[in-house]
Amino acid sequence: MRFCPSCGTLMTLRREGERVVWVCPSCGHREEHNPSNLQFAVLKHSIRHTEKERIVVVGEQKIETLPKMKGAVCPRCGHDEAYYWLMQTRRADEPPTRFFRCARCGHVWREYD
Repeated sequence: MRFCPSCGTLMTLRREGERVVWVCPSCGHREEHNPSNLQFAVLKHSIRHTEKERIVVVGEQKIETLPKMKGAVCPRCGHDEAYYWLMQTRRADEPPTRFFRCARCGHVWREYD
C-alpha cells in the first residue's frame, strides 16, 4: 500500500510494458515501483462488460404465461402495460430485481428496489 505524496490518495499499481509504476488516481502522480521496498505487490484488473454481455436470459417460458400489469411505462414506446417477473440478481439479503417486457413493442428493462 502506498499513498500519494502530493495529495494523500491511495495509489494503485499499473503495468506499462515491462515496467510497473505507482499511479495516483486523483492527481496523476507517478512513481517507479521499487520491489526491494515491498515483499509483494498485487496488480488488480477490473472487467468491464458491454451492454450485450449484461443481457439476462429468462428461458424458454412463453411470454403469455407471465403476469401482466398496468402502470409500468415502457421507456422505448411509452406504452403503460407490461409483463413482469422477479429474479434474485444480487445477494440474498437484498430485494429481487423486477424485469419488465412491454406488451406492445417487446422492449425489456429492469427496475431495482
